[in-house]
Amino acid sequence: QVQLVESGGGLVQPGGSLRLSCAASGRFFSINAMKWYRQAPGKQRELVAAIRRDGNTNYADSVKGRFTISRDNAKNTVYLQMNSLKPEDTAGYYCNADVRTVSYSNVDFNYWGQGTQVTVSS
Repeated sequence: QVQLVESGGGLVQPGGSLRLSCAASGRFFSINAMKWYRQAPGKQRELVAAIRRDGNTNYADSVKGRFTISRDNAKNTVYLQMNSLKPEDTAGYYCNADVRTVSYSNVDFNYWGQGTQVTVSS
């Protein structure tokens, strides 16, 4: 099994910053893509940022230039640095990972974390 545990959410004023972390644990061969999603009440869940194992990244247009996704493969951890936060960024943020459990298979299994709340308000 694989567990993903997010941390770092909280309440912040507009223009402020937060850094989210997601640590993976359990038995697996490797973690490939890692992603951050978010979902606000009444809205669809959306992909915020993704990072491949080699460091290639992509971002939602709404967060480009403000958010940075990174990872530490040795720690099996992905981060989301969020700067210049806006009220529109308020949402539950969820970590997602594509995991290969054994070396002799190229099949990825997808896992979700429990989520962490980010609230941007004055």
